[in-house]
Amino acid sequence: MSEKRILLVEDDINICRIVKLYLENESFIVTDFGDGLEAWESFLKNKYDLVLLDLLLPGLDGYEICKKIREISYTPIIMLTAKGGLDEKIKGLHLGADDYITKPFEIHELIARVLATLRRRELDHEEIQSREANRLEYDNLVFDIDAFVAYLNGEIVNIPRRELQLLQHLMMHPNQVFTRDDLIEGIWGLDFDGEDRVIDVYIKRLRKRLKSKTKQSWAIKTVWGVGYKFEVEKDV
Repeated sequence: MSEKRILLVEDDINICRIVKLYLENESFIVTDFGDGLEAWESFLKNKYDLVLLDLLLPGLDGYEICKKIREISYTPIIMLTAKGGLDEKIKGLHLGADDYITKPFEIHELIARVLATLRRRELDHEEIQSREANRLEYDNLVFDIDAFVAYLNGEIVNIPRRELQLLQHLMMHPNQVFTRDDLIEGIWGLDFDGEDRVIDVYIKRLRKRLKSKTKQSWAIKTVWGVGYKFEVEKDV
């Protein structure tokens, strides 16, 4: 994990100093800001491997920064906040955050989550490289596995990493029904930390992102009382 660059956005000086110290002890290169606007400007100018993002910030708040990052990048985001309610967590995940840790937190847990998030990203890359087939294609929907990008009607669809992982898993198993637990275990395993209803949020967002005016031979279907499936017409 050496030589990984982390953008730390935290306006509490004491928390920022401690987190930066521990991250640097793990050989990360850390750039920190206490102002949201300054952090966003730095993100635009530099390449970071992960963003640690507080929510309550001057300049731009964490939600707005997360939204802006997801419009242009799939860089992993871990939110740091004193807001621990489920609604706040769902909102952060809805905007594309990869993980969420509530203050006060144990510093060793934070480091573990950073390492786990970066490990998942590397495993995604390794898994993609090891696959023989590099494209999943159903009618107007194409998933380029090598590039880890989805196309709808020939245009790239801006989809956060976790939603893309979910879409890829469903497309790889057409017409197979999965429960929420099946999806969590099959895609994220023990690294998943959250409520299973987050799957419902991801599915809802995918349907919205992949909505098309043209007729298509596939659909992400709800199987009531069971879960979800990527339904494809049999003759496709």
